[in-house]
Amino acid sequence: QEGCEAVPHRATVYVQLVESKRMWSWNKLFPLHVEAADGEKIIVSPSEMENCPGVPSVCDIQLNQMPSSDFTILSDVVTMFSVDFSKPVKSASTYYRVQLDPVKSGKAQIVLSWWDIDMDPSGMINCTMAPYWVKSASAFQWRDHWMQCVYFLPNEEPVLQGEKVYLTACRDEYSVWYKLQKARGEEENKAAVRVESPVCRCQAHLLWNRPRFGQLNDENRTRQYMKSLMKVLKTDSVCLCISDGSLLPVLAHYLGAKQFFKANHLEDKIKIIEARPELLTSSHLEDKKISVLLGEPFFTTSLLPWHNLYFWYARTAVTSHLANDVTVLPQSASLHMMIVEFQDLWRIRSPCGICEGFDVQTMDDMIKNSLNFRESREAEPHPLWEYPCKSLSDPREVLTFDFRKTVPQCSLSTEGSVNLLRKGKSHGAVLWMEYHLVADISVNTGLLQISNEKGNCEWNPHCKQAVYFFSSVIESETLSDLPSAVTYAINFNPKTGDIAMDFKL
Repeated sequence: QEGCEAVPHRATVYVQLVESKRMWSWNKLFPLHVEAADGEKIIVSPSEMENCPGVPSVCDIQLNQMPSSDFTILSDVVTMFSVDFSKPVKSASTYYRVQLDPVKSGKAQIVLSWWDIDMDPSGMINCTMAPYWVKSASAFQWRDHWMQCVYFLPNEEPVLQGEKVYLTACRDEYSVWYKLQKARGEEENKAAVRVESPVCRCQAHLLWNRPRFGQLNDENRTRQYMKSLMKVLKTDSVCLCISDGSLLPVLAHYLGAKQFFKANHLEDKIKIIEARPELLTSSHLEDKKISVLLGEPFFTTSLLPWHNLYFWYARTAVTSHLANDVTVLPQSASLHMMIVEFQDLWRIRSPCGICEGFDVQTMDDMIKNSLNFRESREAEPHPLWEYPCKSLSDPREVLTFDFRKTVPQCSLSTEGSVNLLRKGKSHGAVLWMEYHLVADISVNTGLLQISNEKGNCEWNPHCKQAVYFFSSVIESETLSDLPSAVTYAINFNPKTGDIAMDFKL
């Protein structure tokens, strides 16, 4: 009703212009350098992809986990616009413009954005989402419901220190997007502003999400696949690739494969087969037998790390089309596990109890009962590069999957115990997959390294890892009786592809 007061009352949106190869790699496909037998070749993306403005959907991340070495600040922080929650939201598209004076020359690629929330009309009670380089670390309050945002400009724009530019924020009911313009006549600038939302024309931004772009641009990862392909490909190799939106067919073609079939979705040397693996026929393969079966594996529908074991089922479905001496890449996979203490992520499962003098135990019980119905006994996906943790145990390989053989009829099970090497709260177990491409080359989707004696972990930034929370620890208010070991039982059900697990402290 008229005169109502909303809590929170007002949001003020701030922006900062930066250059960042890492963040830009989440939006554009970089050139691929292929060292083939006949010299180096460079694979570049089509002009439609290079010039595509992308999609306006927000990329919200824990920006405080982005090292300052991964971006270059090109402008000061400026206020972009504010929203008064006590007033009706206008549904019509609108735009806001600010002038920026670049503090450094560079390539403007990214707009970093966050908001401050005034909880009351006077602004006395304020919540800020400003990242670490804007405010002192002592003022940090961890949040996972309001995070900072990364917005990608339609194309990178060169800016010069001291040469002012205009940044325009456009918004509709659902999205915000940004446009950067060089300083021109005011009337000319106003006429040039378009508030139409950017639309992906190349389809890549609809097929690949931001982490997938980053994964495809990961030079070290691509190098592992190229080294493996060079070991297994021959001039007469007939290859079949089973993965979603993969560049493996292109790499294999440039590295010398005679013919390539791609079971999902590039030129006349690569044939796209629009059929599910179990529906593949000899005519699809021109009556040829597959000598090399490839996969990253990656599938867009995968949520948990082991969901990409769909490759194993697809390999089983196409067995009749494989040559007797077929090479499968990757040849196998392994599931790994480690016990960790989270710096903050445990809070998403922690009961509130008394909050600002209010007893919310009833809500805690409701959430707990809902989780106990199923979710408390399941792992859930999280991008752990955004959520710091320290290892309390050594990583352990717990299951292996041999892709050279078909999916077995019987379950794969393992039981054991891991010793806890460091003191801390065992908030949960982290699980991830490792793919063994050939005998001595592997690709890891989880733990990259334990970086110091404290056990701080470095995780693959392009994949989500599986986290199984130990509710008994998270709900406990004391650190008494720290366990010295954690026992586990893990079971892979080949009929469903699911992995069930149980842990005891």
